[in-house]
Amino acid sequence: MAISKSLNVNGKQVSIQIDDPEMPLLYALRDNLALKGPRFGCGLEQCGACTVHIDGKPVRSCVKKLSDIKAGQRVVTLEGLGTPQNLHRVQRAFIEEQAAQCGYCITGMIMEAAALLERNPAPTDTQIKQALQYNLCKCGTHARIVRAVKRAARYA
Repeated sequence: MAISKSLNVNGKQVSIQIDDPEMPLLYALRDNLALKGPRFGCGLEQCGACTVHIDGKPVRSCVKKLSDIKAGQRVVTLEGLGTPQNLHRVQRAFIEEQAAQCGYCITGMIMEAAALLERNPAPTDTQIKQALQYNLCKCGTHARIVRAVKRAARYA
């Protein structure tokens, strides 16, 4: 039996029809709302490709149950962080530093970096690496990613 779930996603109130309230948030975002920023990577909360913000905190949406999202909580995906016409400072810095190679991990890296800069506007290299340590990148662009986060910090 389908139920309706109301969510605040990227600043808009949306309602989706779902059959399973235990559905991961990631599936609702991608399949029901056609948001492609958060990606399915591992499904085990280990790679970070699915990272979104819930009330400003980075959360792995592949394991966050849709039923755990409370009324009034704000979900932000990469699409809600910035737009092509008005990039978020982290998005802009990642482009300028050419921090992406294949691009699969970059959504999670950007979302985690944006949350870091909200908590700590001037992180050290060590703090950046610690914040991103659970976001996996197989292409080896880690040095460019750290440079991009440092650049974004300067844009504040």
